[in-house]
Amino acid sequence: MKRAFRKYHRFLAPIIFLPLFLTVLTGMVATVAGEWSFKFGLSRSVRGFMLGLHTGETFHLEAIYPMLNGLGLIGLLVTGISMTGLFKGKQIKQAPSDHPR
Repeated sequence: MKRAFRKYHRFLAPIIFLPLFLTVLTGMVATVAGEWSFKFGLSRSVRGFMLGLHTGETFHLEAIYPMLNGLGLIGLLVTGISMTGLFKGKQIKQAPSDHPR
């Protein structure tokens, strides 16, 4: 089972990396651009463009982009956590027997 999850995780990770990275990066840049536009007189169009990328509006994917990001992240979390063995039941150690085999 662990091998199957590793296989799925290895397949999903490169595919999901770019959309998640784009979402995180554009969200951070949009926030910083919004804050700095008041202080340094930066154009608000930078923030608008970044928010368009962040939500998928630029690629006309605003209806499914968040869902794909969410499902991809959940898939990576499930396969990654399952590989750690955190939810595996405790194995009972048997006491060594006194009888030689």
